[in-house]
Amino acid sequence: MVIAPYRADMSETAVDKIFRALMERIVTGDLPAGEKLRQDHIARDYEVSHVPVREAFLRLEAKGLAKSVPHKGMRVTELEPTEIREVIEMRVALEVLALTHALPRHDDQTLAEVDAARVACDAARDMITWDRCNRQFHFALLVPCAMPRLLSSIEDLHITAARHLFAYWRDRWVSRPDSDHAALLEAVRAQDLTLACDILRRHLRRVS
Repeated sequence: MVIAPYRADMSETAVDKIFRALMERIVTGDLPAGEKLRQDHIARDYEVSHVPVREAFLRLEAKGLAKSVPHKGMRVTELEPTEIREVIEMRVALEVLALTHALPRHDDQTLAEVDAARVACDAARDMITWDRCNRQFHFALLVPCAMPRLLSSIEDLHITAARHLFAYWRDRWVSRPDSDHAALLEAVRAQDLTLACDILRRHLRRVS
C-alpha cells in the first residue's frame, strides 16, 4: 500500500475509512497499547457489517499496530522503546535512497506540493495536525522516485516513528517552523543531491 498520510478521498472504501481511523487513534495514543479492539462496537459505530472491520484489523496487523491474542481478541500492540533507534537508522537508509532517485524527477508541480506541505506543517497548532503534515512533506519529497515497494516500507516506518513521537514527545511538542524542511526544499530545487541527502540524514537523526 503506497499512499500519502491521510487525506479525504471520495473513492475511499469502508475498509479504508475504518483502517485509517483506527490507525490514527493508535498512532496518537488515543487507543493505547493493550487496548482491545471490539469488532461489534466498531461495526456499529461505522454502520457496517463485521466483514470490513475484520479486513481493517488485518491491515492493522500487517502494519504491526494490532495483534490477535488467543482468547483475548484483537489488541493494540505494545510499543517497544528500544526499536526507535532501529527505525531512525532504517529511515535514514531508505529515505536517502528514495531521495537520490526522486530529486532529478522533481518539477514545478511536485515542488509546489512539497512546499505546500512544508507551509502546512509550520502552521500546525497541534501535534496531530503537525504529524499529518510532516508525513505529507516527507512523502511529497520522496514520491517522485516512483519505487512503490520502497515507499511502502518508508510509510510503515513513518507510522512506527509517529507512535514513538506521540508516546514520548506529546507533552513537550511546540509549534515552530522547521528550518530543515525549508533547507531540504531549497537543496532539491537547486538539484544539489549531496546537500539534500546530508540535510535529510541530520533531520531524521535529530530526534534521537
